[in-house]
Amino acid sequence: MEYPFERSDAEWRAALDPEQYRVLRQKGTEPPFDNEYWDLHEDGVFECGACGEELFRSEAKFDSGTGWPSFFQPISEDAVALEGDTTHGMVRDEVVCANCGSHLGHVFEDGPEPTGLRYCMNSLSLSFHQD
Repeated sequence: MEYPFERSDAEWRAALDPEQYRVLRQKGTEPPFDNEYWDLHEDGVFECGACGEELFRSEAKFDSGTGWPSFFQPISEDAVALEGDTTHGMVRDEVVCANCGSHLGHVFEDGPEPTGLRYCMNSLSLSFHQD
């Protein structure tokens, strides 16, 4: 899939620290309860840690009990894209930034109303800007 914001692998490696690169570009994950935003309760906007695109507002964040930042909806319908993921013996929907294609996390159908969705994101995939 092509994305509006493209970089070569070498450019991504230069722009991201090694852990960000592992999560954002190699589809890694970070430990639960040991990441920057899982327990953040400030008002603001969460952006893609790779390209800066706005992805989620703090009003959509909720405590899922999983240890990762979780949201019930993205900032807009076209902020994120979903891709099928059958790794690790599971069938899931991977969430990527619709602007640059970076891995953000996964979405599950066990979230709160009004959407019933849980966008389970990696803190390393996000940056936060307080309102």
